[in-house]
Amino acid sequence: MTVVDGADVPLSALRPLKKIGDGGQGEVSTLDGQPHVLYKSYREPHLVNGDALSGLVSVRLALGPAERDQLDASAAWPLCRVVDEGRVTGFLMNEAPASMSWSTADGSTRLTEMAFLLRPAKAAWQGVIQPTPAERYGLLVALAELVDRLHATGLVVGDLSQANVLWTVRPAPAVHLLDCDGIRLSGSAPVLAQADTPDWNDPLAPPGTVTVDSDRYKAALAIGRILAQDAYVAPGRPLVPLPGVLDDRREAAVRALYDAAAGAYGTRPGLGQWRVALAGRAQVRLTAGQPRPRPALDPSKFEGPRSRGTIRLRD
Repeated sequence: MTVVDGADVPLSALRPLKKIGDGGQGEVSTLDGQPHVLYKSYREPHLVNGDALSGLVSVRLALGPAERDQLDASAAWPLCRVVDEGRVTGFLMNEAPASMSWSTADGSTRLTEMAFLLRPAKAAWQGVIQPTPAERYGLLVALAELVDRLHATGLVVGDLSQANVLWTVRPAPAVHLLDCDGIRLSGSAPVLAQADTPDWNDPLAPPGTVTVDSDRYKAALAIGRILAQDAYVAPGRPLVPLPGVLDDRREAAVRALYDAAAGAYGTRPGLGQWRVALAGRAQVRLTAGQPRPRPALDPSKFEGPRSRGTIRLRD
């Protein structure tokens, strides 16, 4: 069995081994004979929009090789649908990179979720390598770049939260997005009814409604909370960054965008603006070009009788 071409895989061809994840919409299992590939099975297959899931598979296949590798490294993207007697039961995805997990005191392995960035380290988290200020900054940049790439591809993330973003600083700061079947093509229906994580919802969006603009708000939530190591700070409240993460110029730019993220729909900063602010580059406001003035013409040169000469042709 191969998932390279994105073709549907029959459920009968899979041999699930061990359940490693259990959420509100389904379960995640390892597969016999398919190392590093996982199967997410839906709890209520009759509610699944199979066409929407097929669309996400097609998004990945339409990318060039370099872009596809980049997506695979940063997201648990649906590789193909799993079907049983014509009904979609789930999908296959790549396992998160090993660097995105840590070992507990009892020897078990857990994923390194964003939640570990939002609170001071605890004794029970000794297996989590805490980022330096410079590495925390690198994680902010990586998150802004990931969401910006998805938006540029015409996608809406939807449920962006501390539970579905993984991170690592080894060998370099990087992030990895989970629950990618919750993503949708802008203007299209989702695979399943939209889920929202408590304390990560857009206060201006009706329940179950997501747009690029609500993504921008949730990205601001994530950036502010990682920057301040505060799980509850939100745009409209004071932002107190951890010392050493940003220099003065970057901090001023980030504060301005964070305040703007509390604004009305259509006014929230895009991820490209966040990338510029985090890079420390000044944002230059461009003005519309002005048409060049037309040259003044002397009408007398073109009016009145004209003297026409003759042209001598060769014999």
